[in-house]
Amino acid sequence: MKIVVFGLAISSSWGNGHATLWRGLVKALTRRGHHIVFFERDVPYYALNRDVETIAGGALVLYPDWAAIEMRARREVAEADVAIVTSYCPDAAAAERLVLDAPGALRVFYDLDTPVTLANLAGDTRPAYVSARGFADYDLVLSYTGGRALDELRDRLGARRVAPLYGHVDPDVHRPVAPEPRFASALSYLGTYAVDRQATLDRLFIEPARRRPQERFAIGGAQYPAEFPWTDNIFFFRHLSPPDHPAFFGSGRITLNVTRAAMAAMGWCPSGRLFEAAACGTAILTDAWEGLDAFFAPGEELLVGTTTDDAMAALALSDAEIRRIAKAGRDRVLADHTSAHRARDFEAAIAVARASPTPIAREA
Repeated sequence: MKIVVFGLAISSSWGNGHATLWRGLVKALTRRGHHIVFFERDVPYYALNRDVETIAGGALVLYPDWAAIEMRARREVAEADVAIVTSYCPDAAAAERLVLDAPGALRVFYDLDTPVTLANLAGDTRPAYVSARGFADYDLVLSYTGGRALDELRDRLGARRVAPLYGHVDPDVHRPVAPEPRFASALSYLGTYAVDRQATLDRLFIEPARRRPQERFAIGGAQYPAEFPWTDNIFFFRHLSPPDHPAFFGSGRITLNVTRAAMAAMGWCPSGRLFEAAACGTAILTDAWEGLDAFFAPGEELLVGTTTDDAMAALALSDAEIRRIAKAGRDRVLADHTSAHRARDFEAAIAVARASPTPIAREA
């Protein structure tokens, strides 16, 4: 298949969770014989932190504005088997008009931010990537989130056919490596700063660091404010690119996963960081949310915490127990949650949508 994507980012993982996911999925799809053309607006903050320039087996089209690539986009979509618009695509409205007019392509919207989309709608704020007709004119809506979110996409946004396409990991990129002393820690955390994660980060990371002042704690990520409650034993690494992730994860005894508030409230929305850390052979401590046990076995393949005492109990586990949990988590990821698994899920969803098209009730 030829697949054309209008997305937020694949060239830079700075400050977004889309790029790493797309890299793994595109790699897996091209290995399965598909050709991907990915359109990404060339914005300054991604250009300054770009860590991918090309797509093997496909094409990355960086553009300054829609007018500069509209004709090429039209040609690519006219030849496509599948045309995809994603959440937070900066030119979603223009891309949607082009995709919905495609003569032969299956028209797909992929919401990689479903809980945020639905939370905004609940607050009477329509995201820029959602048109007045919602998702009613797409042949298929893929959602990063499962569970009740799928029903809400149908009921609130008119999606006619929905399927989950969860997070995943490329085990060629995220894998066990030798630890690096600079990343050594009792507990690490990798993530872009977000206000809605701070309360959980305070309970599961900051307070344990205060209680264990003789041990090292490590944070990697972008956009941390000066007023962040740093302690002397928290070491900060500003924006670690994906090649640095395995060493960062693997150099700590345990790594922490904190889910965005809207994602945790909706449930069934595993962060890509969960799969990445587990693939690196690192024991994980995560916050709790509905559906977590569909992806990992709590207490066996990862640890779950809601309070500071939970985090302290995790830190007190023996090295042998931490190694056991880390191995079980990695085994689960390799069995169920790689980019290759999601590529097959994508193909299956496309095949079902093609086999039983649903008529569009267009406005007169």
